[in-house]
Amino acid sequence: MNNLEELQITLKYEFSDIELLERSLTHPSVIKQDGTKNIGYERLEFLGDRVLGLIAAQMVMEKFPNEAEGDLAKRHTAVVRGETLAKVAESLELGSYLFLSEGERKTGGRKKSAILADAMEAVLAAIYLDGGYAEAVKFTRRHWNDLVDAHLEPPMDAKTRLQEVVQSTGHELPQYKVLSQTGPQHSPNFKVEVSATEYGSANAVATSKRSAEKMAAARLLEKIEEKLGTRK
Repeated sequence: MNNLEELQITLKYEFSDIELLERSLTHPSVIKQDGTKNIGYERLEFLGDRVLGLIAAQMVMEKFPNEAEGDLAKRHTAVVRGETLAKVAESLELGSYLFLSEGERKTGGRKKSAILADAMEAVLAAIYLDGGYAEAVKFTRRHWNDLVDAHLEPPMDAKTRLQEVVQSTGHELPQYKVLSQTGPQHSPNFKVEVSATEYGSANAVATSKRSAEKMAAARLLEKIEEKLGTRK
């Protein structure tokens, strides 16, 4: 049984409507006892994405008042991307509280970055709906502040960085290939591989091809940086 009281202590927010929190943690694959589909976190995820986007935009503007729009946009993208959301979710041990179908539990759903990222957005939306914008801002600032401060230089998209690194060593552009698409239509998973001459390949799974490409690029970058001795 998921201990939602314990989670609220971790979140440092007490819900007036506990069903909002429960829904934000419910994967769309969960089936009710009467055999009907559960109302999962997808609608909350949609709202949470917009709430986070607005708060994050304000945060990067405040912290980097002299930067141009282009650099602010890069920072904003880094703050709201799936990898960052999953990192925050992991810090809160959100996976332990998820309501998952048996199939998702067996395939390691509690540790899947895509599910953690989606649920994190849904939880933020639940806080926003239950306590208002001010509570959502407090929660976001508490858990995203250090992530905004993490890089003094504007972050670069993993695919762009990989392209620059590969080209700088005189090799051809990285190639991306979809290895498989699994799962139901409403919640697909794409497995994508990226390969680069002389540097091998890496793959990743995400709920969109674009996200999977970025994650695969980031993993191949790690391999390349370790090989070149440039990883920080």
